[in-house]
Amino acid sequence: MIANILKLHRVLLVLTCFILPIFAMQDSDMHMSGMDDTSDLTSPEITNGTAKSFHWIATVFFLFMLPGISSAFSFAKKTHTSVLLQGISGVYALLEATILRFPDGKGVENVTSRATAWIVLILTSLSLFFGMLNSGTKLVISNKRLNKFASAAGEKTLNVIHSYLSLFTTIVGWVKVCLAPISMFGFCRDGHTGQCLAHGIMGSSFVLYGFIYSMVLQVPWLRNSTSSYSQDYIDSWIMCLYGIVNTFTEHRWGREEWFMHDYQHTAMGIIWWAGGILGIYLGRNNKRTFIPSLLIIFTGWSMTQHSQRLIISTKVHLFFGIVLMIGGALRIFEISVLLRDKRSAGDILSFQYLAPFCLVSAGILFMGATEEQVTLVLRLGAEQSSYILVALSGAFLVYFWILVCLDLYVYLAEEHDQIGFLNKYVDSRQIPDPRAEFELEEDINDEPVEVRSDSFEM
Repeated sequence: MIANILKLHRVLLVLTCFILPIFAMQDSDMHMSGMDDTSDLTSPEITNGTAKSFHWIATVFFLFMLPGISSAFSFAKKTHTSVLLQGISGVYALLEATILRFPDGKGVENVTSRATAWIVLILTSLSLFFGMLNSGTKLVISNKRLNKFASAAGEKTLNVIHSYLSLFTTIVGWVKVCLAPISMFGFCRDGHTGQCLAHGIMGSSFVLYGFIYSMVLQVPWLRNSTSSYSQDYIDSWIMCLYGIVNTFTEHRWGREEWFMHDYQHTAMGIIWWAGGILGIYLGRNNKRTFIPSLLIIFTGWSMTQHSQRLIISTKVHLFFGIVLMIGGALRIFEISVLLRDKRSAGDILSFQYLAPFCLVSAGILFMGATEEQVTLVLRLGAEQSSYILVALSGAFLVYFWILVCLDLYVYLAEEHDQIGFLNKYVDSRQIPDPRAEFELEEDINDEPVEVRSDSFEM
C-alpha cells in the first residue's frame, strides 16, 4: 500500500513539473499575437562580413576551444602538452591584442572587447609561465631565481596555480568570444549597457551551472563521491548568496523610484535567498533536495511573464523560460524518481544529460534576448522561430564541447592515474590497493612460528 502511494506521488510530481510549462505557454499566448511592425526598420549594412566571420571563428578556436583542451591536460597533470597548446593560444592572443580588431560599421571597436583581449593575453602568458615552471622547461629553470622559486613553491602548488589559471583563461576567452559580435554590430552602448550586462552575466551563469552539472555527472569520482555535502546543498548556498546580492543591487533602495523591471529582478532575488535558506536546511547531513530545481522552475516561469516592448523579444523570453522550467522539472524527476534521493545510479543514464543541456540552452537563449539583438533579427527579415533554432544550434555545440573536454580529462586521468585536483573526492574504499594483499602475505610469511617444546617430550 505504501509503495503504491509513493509511486503515485512520484507520478503526480512528474506530471506537475511537466504540465507547468504548458500552462505558461498558453497563458502567454493569450497576451501576445501577431508580429512586430517592421516598416520603419532598414536592412543592416554589413561590411567585410566574410573576413569578420573568419576572424570570429579563429577567435573561438584559439581563445576558447584550445584553452579548454589545455585545461583538461593541465588538470590531468599533463603539463608539457598543456604548455604547448597554451603557447599556440598565446601567439594568437598577442596578435588579437596588438593587431586584430572587431570594429563596427564605423570602424570602432568596443572598449570592453579591446580590454578583454589584453586580459586574455595576460592570463595566457601567466598560465604559460607557471606551466613552464611546473614542467621544468630549461628556458625558465636555467634562471637561478626562477629555479629557486620553483623549488620553494613545489610541484603540487605550481600545478594547482597552472590548472586554475588555465581554467580562468578559458572562461575569459568565453567572454571575449561573446563580446566580439557585440562589438562588430555596435551593440550595448548608451542606455543598452545595463540590459546587456544583465543578460550576459545571467546567461553565462546558467551555462556555467550546466557545466557544473555535467562535470558532476561525467566525472566518475565526483558522481560516486562520498563527501559530506550533496550537490543540492552547495547549490542552495550559492542561490541564497546570489539572491541576497541580487536583492540589494538590482535597485537603489531609497534613492530612486521603483519601476516594473526593478520589481521583477528584486522579487527574483528575494525568492532565491528565501528558497536557498530552505534548501540549505533540507540538504544538510548529505541529503538530496528539490529546492534548487524548484527555484529554477519558478525563475523560468517568471521569465515567461516578462512582457517586452517587442513581440519577438517577448516570445524569445517565453521560450527561454519554458526551457528553464523543463530543465528544473527534469532535475526533480532525476533526483526523486530515477535516483530515489541517492547520489548516483552507478552508470550514467541518457536521461541525465537533459537537465544540464536545458540549462546551457536557456543560458544561450537569454544571452541572445537583448532588445538590440532581436531588433537585428527583424531587420534581417527573420522571425523568432529561426532565431531560436540558431541559438539552440549554438547550445548543442557548446554542450558538445563541454562533454568533450570533460571526457578528455577523465580519459587522461584514468589512463595515467593522475586525478589531479579532484583526488580528494575519490572514495578510497572503492579502489583496491594491490600492495595490501602483498603486505598481508609478507606478514604471514615473516610471522615467526612458535615451536612448543612439550610436543617433543616422550
